Amino acid sequence: MSKYFLTLMASFLPPFFLSFYPPLKFYKNIKALFVSIISTTIIFGGWDVFAKLRGHWYFEPTAIWGKYFLGLPYEEWLFFIVIPFCCLFTWETLKHFTKNSFNQDEIK
Repeated sequence: MSKYFLTLMASFLPPFFLSFYPPLKFYKNIKALFVSIISTTIIFGGWDVFAKLRGHWYFEPTAIWGKYFLGLPYEEWLFFIVIPFCCLFTWETLKHFTKNSFNQDEIK
């Protein structure tokens, strides 16, 4: 396994298992999660492909599997799934646990 993949799994697995915590009901927003992941992949994946073609982006060969799609290593494409998932999970978790901590009028 590559270092990049192991780093992604270390980032992904804790939020993934915690996403099944019943009070969070994270699974209820699965459509929004997919829309976020797809839009992130299209926008930033395209950006990465372009940057790699121009020589502005580099991936350490010893840290990746060496398999590529559209010039990017598989791990980079996986990044566009893992990181949006982790970010949205963190956001939803913070919203859940702080919803009673703040007066909604103070936020506006």
